[in-house]
Amino acid sequence: MNDTAVGFIGLGRMGRGMAHNLLAGGVPLMVHDAQAGAMQGLADAGASVADSAAGLAGKVDLLFLCLPFAPEVRAALFGPDGVASGARPGLQVVDTTTLHHEDALAIGAEAEAAGLGYSDCPISGMPMRAEDGTLTIMFGGSDDGFARARPYLELMGSSILHCGVLGNGQMMKAINNIIYDINIAGLCEVLPLAVKAGLDVEQVAQVVTSGSSRSFASDYFVPRILEGRFDSDFAMADAYKDIVNVQQMATRVKAAIPVVNAMTASYQMAMAQGYGDRPKSTMIKIYEQVLDQKVRRAGFEET
Repeated sequence: MNDTAVGFIGLGRMGRGMAHNLLAGGVPLMVHDAQAGAMQGLADAGASVADSAAGLAGKVDLLFLCLPFAPEVRAALFGPDGVASGARPGLQVVDTTTLHHEDALAIGAEAEAAGLGYSDCPISGMPMRAEDGTLTIMFGGSDDGFARARPYLELMGSSILHCGVLGNGQMMKAINNIIYDINIAGLCEVLPLAVKAGLDVEQVAQVVTSGSSRSFASDYFVPRILEGRFDSDFAMADAYKDIVNVQQMATRVKAAIPVVNAMTASYQMAMAQGYGDRPKSTMIKIYEQVLDQKVRRAGFEET
C-alpha cells in the first residue's frame, strides 16, 4: 500500500475527513480542491498540495474524488487542466461522489476512452462518520480495482462492500437513502399530527427514539426538529439524485413503488415551497403549516 502514490480531489464536508484519515493511516497524500482555502488544513497535516487536477494526476497512481455532482466530476476529469490531460498511464480513479446511475456509466466510458480506470464508490454516513473513519462505502467496479482500492477504503470506512460492476455502487447508495428518506418523511408527516392530537411533544420524541419506530432518522432528526435546527444537514435539492436513481431502477425492472412515490411527493412539495436548500427534516414544515402546529421544545426558536 505504501508504494502507491495517492491523490484526493474534493475537500468539502465529506472529503476533508476522508483525506485526513488517509493521512492518519500513513498514506503519502497529494490533494487538490477548486477552493484553495480548503487545502490548508490538509497541508498543515502533512499532505502535498497540487495547483491543478492535471498536476496532481501526473504524480499519483490512485486518485479519490469526492465532489458535489456529475458536472464537477466531469470538470475535474475532462476539463481544462483536468485529470485526463495530465494522468500517469494506468491511473485508477475511485469516485466517491453520489451520482445518477446513468452518469456513472457515461463517465466510466469517457474515462476508459481517455485511458483512465474508473470506479463508482459512493459513501454513506454524514460528515461525522467521514471524520471518524466509519463510513459505509459501496464500490462498483472490477475485482482488480476493488482489491487495489480496499486498503485505502478501510482507512475511511468501517463497512466496505463490493457491490458488483460499475454503477452498482450508485444503485446501492440510492436504495439505502430511499429507505432513510421514507423514514424522514414519515416522521415529518406524523409528528405534527401527534402533537396536534394532544400528545406531549417530549414524550412523543422519547417514544420514536426508543420504541419500535426508532431509526437512524429519528435519532438524528427528532432532537434537531425539537430545537428548531434546520441548518445542519445536506440540502434536499442536492440529495434528490437518490430519488432519480430509484425511479430509474423501478422503470427498468417494471417495479411498483407506491411508498417511494408518496415520499417523493412530500419531498417535492417541500422543494416547491422554497426549502430545497434546507435539510430533509424541513419537510415537517409542510405538515406543521397545514395543522398550525409546530413540533418544538419549549423555548427554542428556529434556525
